[in-house]
Amino acid sequence: MTVTLTHAPTLTPPAAPPGVTGLRQGLHDVWVITRRNIKRIVRTPQLLAFASIQPVIFVILFRYVFGGAIHAPGMSYADYLMPGIFIESMLFGTTTAVALATDLRNGIVDRFRSLPISRAAVLFARTLADLTRNVVVLAILVAVGTATGFGFHNGAGPAIAALVLVLAISFVYCWVLATVGLVVKDPETAQVMSTLTIIPFIFGSSAFVPVTTMPGWLQAFAANQPVSVVVNAVRALTQGGPVYHWLWLSAAWFGALLIVFVPLAVSRYRRV
Repeated sequence: MTVTLTHAPTLTPPAAPPGVTGLRQGLHDVWVITRRNIKRIVRTPQLLAFASIQPVIFVILFRYVFGGAIHAPGMSYADYLMPGIFIESMLFGTTTAVALATDLRNGIVDRFRSLPISRAAVLFARTLADLTRNVVVLAILVAVGTATGFGFHNGAGPAIAALVLVLAISFVYCWVLATVGLVVKDPETAQVMSTLTIIPFIFGSSAFVPVTTMPGWLQAFAANQPVSVVVNAVRALTQGGPVYHWLWLSAAWFGALLIVFVPLAVSRYRRV
């Protein structure tokens, strides 16, 4: 009996369109992987549903349970609360760490690493996909907030700037969580670590209560940490008041965090 051995078919990654080189090649890689990640989100609608339910529960809880006991200086509590809820929802709802850890465990990252694509493209695609999902969640939150008494009282331009700022902190935090996911490599641990990295910054901030109501030792941290700075900027943009100070501080925090965590995440990805 004669046995004939045949070679397994060679898996070749899809080539970029002709003429796409250098930077354009990198952008093409980011686009292709981003589409893959977005399709994955679309095919798990329950993930988007639950990501939207949690912030809605927070709105109802703080607005109608705690709102009567909290005095918001110079505005209704709904107007004071929603900028904090916007930020809180973007941070708690970001799943970059879990998604990367899951891809690591399932061998998807190994497949990406075997392809002739930029290492950074995989991470940029992951963060852009999460940012896209957060756009949908933010739209739902604006609708729910409006129904509970929140309003944009400072004009259309500042309102758009406020929403862009909310999405900007979401994008920056994606890079923090990308580093977390690549370090811990386990989806369950990544979920716990993601929560732990943000709880002190959300609840020790001006998101839900004025900083002046906190103990003196906590006020120094709460007044200057990035969540409070961005919440104050969003609040000034939506309700009126001095805004440039908070915008400059927000930009400084965004720049500092990206300078630290983008290279750290890319470096870690190269070594996993």
